[in-house]
Amino acid sequence: MIDYVILALTAFAAGVQNAIAGGGTLYTFPALEHFMSAVQANATSTAALVPGSIAGAWGFRQELQSSRRWLAWLIPPSLLGGALGTWLVIVFPEAIFKALIPWLILVAALLFLLQPLIARVIGAGKPHEEPSATVKLIVVLFQFLVAIYGGYFGAGIGILMISSLSLMGLGNIHQINALKTLLAVCINIVSVIIWVRFGLVVWKFATLMAVTAILGGYLGAYYSRRLNKTLVRWVVIIVGFGLSIYYFMR
Repeated sequence: MIDYVILALTAFAAGVQNAIAGGGTLYTFPALEHFMSAVQANATSTAALVPGSIAGAWGFRQELQSSRRWLAWLIPPSLLGGALGTWLVIVFPEAIFKALIPWLILVAALLFLLQPLIARVIGAGKPHEEPSATVKLIVVLFQFLVAIYGGYFGAGIGILMISSLSLMGLGNIHQINALKTLLAVCINIVSVIIWVRFGLVVWKFATLMAVTAILGGYLGAYYSRRLNKTLVRWVVIIVGFGLSIYYFMR
């Protein structure tokens, strides 16, 4: 019972975190790996967090109204990349995935740490300014690469998407966050379909965690406008580097 309570609370925290800045996988994956293989933990974590991401996207539905024109550009690469990334986990031996875990977590932690620098280097388009065809192509290709990483592991994709979506001339950070949340849903849904097809989701954990992730995702979206995003980002950074050190030592 204690294990279930811990997993439920972990999923709630991940749902909140995903709605605010991303990085919820850094909470759920290590917790689940105590009970199953690394690939099963990855699959179960994704399945558990998808409902929370959907709830988060619903919480941002007003902001999404002004971003709908970008969906036709960005949903297809999100679906294709997510499917390809998940397929790579399945076709390659689990030993490869386990060997990459500390590096993947380290990359995610570094992305959060370098978020302000990434935003400055990439630059942000002027609000409501129509991006050029070249910028659109770059963002679409980048989204495809982000989706591959998202289908393979996923922690940190929110930061990558926020950095690239800032080039699209969206009005404010809440519109970018809304679009990022919906695209993450697309990446993860196609991943879950593949995970389920290969029987890798452990449903006795995923179902319970999904319920608390939904609550966390909706509340995270609702309160994201009031929370100190810098504090939230540093919590993820500390957790990420701590987990990376743990997996390297193990």
